[in-house]
Amino acid sequence: MGNGHFRINKPQNEPICTYELGSRPRDELKMKIDELKNQEIEVPLIIGGKEVRTGNLGTCIVPHNHEHVLARYHIAGEEELNLAIETALKAKKTWKSMPWEHRAAIFKKAAELLAGPWRATINAATMLCQSKSPYQAEIDAACELIDFLRFNAKFMEEIYKEQPISTSGAWNRVEYRPLEGFVLAITPFNFAAISGNLVTAPAMLGNVVIWKPASTALYSNYFLMKLLQAAGLPDGVINFIPSSGSDIGKYMLKNVWLAGIHFTGSTEVFNSLWKEVAQNVEKYKNYPRVVGETGGKGFIFAHDSADINVLITALIRGAFEYQGQKCSAASRAYIPKNLWIAMKDEFLEILKTIKMGDIEDFRNFMGAVIDKKAFERIKGYLEHAKDSDEAHIFYGGNGDDTIGYFIEPTVIITSNPRFKTMEEEIFGPVLTIYIYDDNAFDETLELCAVTSPYGLTGAIFASDRQTIIKMEQRLSYAAGNFYINDKPTGAVVGQQPFGGSRSSGTNDKAGSKTNLLRWITPRTIKETFDPSRNYGYPHMLGK
Repeated sequence: MGNGHFRINKPQNEPICTYELGSRPRDELKMKIDELKNQEIEVPLIIGGKEVRTGNLGTCIVPHNHEHVLARYHIAGEEELNLAIETALKAKKTWKSMPWEHRAAIFKKAAELLAGPWRATINAATMLCQSKSPYQAEIDAACELIDFLRFNAKFMEEIYKEQPISTSGAWNRVEYRPLEGFVLAITPFNFAAISGNLVTAPAMLGNVVIWKPASTALYSNYFLMKLLQAAGLPDGVINFIPSSGSDIGKYMLKNVWLAGIHFTGSTEVFNSLWKEVAQNVEKYKNYPRVVGETGGKGFIFAHDSADINVLITALIRGAFEYQGQKCSAASRAYIPKNLWIAMKDEFLEILKTIKMGDIEDFRNFMGAVIDKKAFERIKGYLEHAKDSDEAHIFYGGNGDDTIGYFIEPTVIITSNPRFKTMEEEIFGPVLTIYIYDDNAFDETLELCAVTSPYGLTGAIFASDRQTIIKMEQRLSYAAGNFYINDKPTGAVVGQQPFGGSRSSGTNDKAGSKTNLLRWITPRTIKETFDPSRNYGYPHMLGK
């Protein structure tokens, strides 16, 4: 009956499992990796809870051992995409009317399953499919997604509690309805947690979702879909539809019931989606909510008061964790000359200790980049730096795709603060450093603020408080997530809501109520208890 005011306890962030040598979680993860890699599975579409096979197949491979096939997956065409829309809209009738506490319970259960019996499976699938180290898989596929599910349930409760004031003669209330239609979630390869959040955040608010996963992350995303089913997600609420981008444009973006797009990926693709929606705007029942997090050119800006050891650690973790394949990754740095002279030898020696290889060897810090296309693109930037008179390779600069798509952690030094690798997103383990004159701090700070079209993440390093204030103010729009004396990656749900503006997206802050508000369309209801019975007003009684 729902006769009660239900409260969700304030969640705490999921503790990170460290997988230390000899621990049970480490052994379980190793066993699960062996189990998954020694079987080739078939991944169907999932429409209305049913498995659908088209016979049009793609392949999921292991990036660090690209001859190893993990799965063959079915690809949707026109018939399946239209069926997914029809099925989702049919499921919505029941889903949107389900009491919110029961919707919350499904996703809270998914969080508990992921924190417990599903943890090793999801982490192992992510490690194999996306070439992530145990730590990178753990903080992503396990901890962050668990946090998204728990915190979003609490945020939903808080949104529903926000109500307008009423008078003695009338009762005012706001009903937070889901959007009218379906939400299209287009998810990226690099974070399983983002994939999970892009589909579950709208669904939690009563929406139905069509999920187009990235082909290079489809394997781990399939396990996430199975997790949601195991948690009791009703059939048709989320429909898992591997498909081509061109077919999405033909059949999804032209549908009158498109209510929203939840996207993470490249700026170019997001721009094309935005244009397509604009071209079709007169067809839609409503103006679609277009929410996207796109590219980045994360920066590290060091003042001469920076701590050298802290700075070096941030440069390495920020640039090379997960092979730099984070939109938040540190890919450009500004370091004063005297500080560079003092740190460069130590920096070089530490770079030499970085191990890269098969992620099944837990000693490796880095794995492979995601696919052949990424490998060739990154190599192109390295060759450009090698051929330029304005740059030289300080460390790394090579790649080898014989077994896997491996790119060495690379540091480029440039004399041009607008060098190609200082401006363009590379999405690989490449850090470009501009060494500025110690007396050119203000001018270089200005360069950092205006060089990149992006505005996602950035970090400053200094110990002088007035300098920190100055840098924070001048770089106000250069980053939507701004870090002081820390690397520009690793935002935590509930602590650092994530997103940026400029060419980095709509800055709707995943991991906060701000994002959830995009998936509701409020209805204000006023009930008057003693309504007027005469249309006149007192001033009308005399001339």
